[in-house]
Amino acid sequence: MAVFGSLPTVRAQLAASPAFSAAFDYVARCLAPDSEEHRRILRVETGATERVELPHGAFALEQAYVAKPREQGRWEAHREYIDIQVIVAGRELMELTDTGNLAVDEDFTPERDLIFFKPYANGSTLVVETGAVAVFFPIDAHRPSLAAGPQGDLVRKTVVKVPVSAAAPASA
Repeated sequence: MAVFGSLPTVRAQLAASPAFSAAFDYVARCLAPDSEEHRRILRVETGATERVELPHGAFALEQAYVAKPREQGRWEAHREYIDIQVIVAGRELMELTDTGNLAVDEDFTPERDLIFFKPYANGSTLVVETGAVAVFFPIDAHRPSLAAGPQGDLVRKTVVKVPVSAAAPASA
């Protein structure tokens, strides 16, 4: 079940586990213009990705790229990690569907925790702008980084990878 919205909305639904709580603390810093995390993401060179280690086995991929035409996008999913995709600056489209709707094209698990799927035209489309957060679970095939207009925006983004095994709520 994908979750999409503002950080407060998404956090209220998922922050019960220590791993999600720590991930959302990092996301809040990324979205705060006066934070070192925000400034660091704004300095990432176009086409580059920087990895940042986070608590509870999570990590973030801070990146900058020009959003690509829809036909260049690929459907993907992950088994071991939940994606928290956060637009720090820019705008893109992300498409979403259940993995059960798709046929596997390439499977890079377990080495890279990445599955690519064959083309599919019937997914739902999210318009994701600065400050928006989209969370994709293993059942959620997604096609991110798509241009929202005729020319793609320069997008500055962080993708937090939260281990599925660490996402369970803390015991009471």
